[in-house]
Amino acid sequence: METSAQRISLKINGAEKQLDVAPWTTLLDLLRESLQLTGTKKGCDHGQCGACTVLLDGQRINSCLTLAVMKDGASVTTVEGLAQGQALHPVQEAFVEQDAFQCGYCTPGQICSAVGLISEGKAKTPDDIRELMSGNLCRCGAYPNILAAIQQAMGARQGGEGR
Repeated sequence: METSAQRISLKINGAEKQLDVAPWTTLLDLLRESLQLTGTKKGCDHGQCGACTVLLDGQRINSCLTLAVMKDGASVTTVEGLAQGQALHPVQEAFVEQDAFQCGYCTPGQICSAVGLISEGKAKTPDDIRELMSGNLCRCGAYPNILAAIQQAMGARQGGEGR
């Protein structure tokens, strides 16, 4: 352990981890570089695009703006942690069924943000969804399909099928 590193404990996708982290390491860099969880993407590195969205204690955050040492003891869910074995999360299923991606770069952040949005329970209309997802950009313009996927997943949850 470097002299400047700090030992932190995180629950990552359900697994307890003890990690030695430099104080300036972002949660995004910890996930990608130290843990090889590369589903979470580095887009702008300024919190403006949403490609780095993960769930922290169930709340969606931009991991590029979050220092890992500040989240000691927290639970982090990345796109890799949403599926249950071979069974995709309902939001992941909906993204596939609605063809809600093109290049796929923003997709992990879009999916994590959508999971957080649904659990928040604030989105009632398509305009609500658009507003609450506005921090997640898609340069390919797959927004209509992303909206349809979120609506499908919300419907599945309301029907008792969601997680």
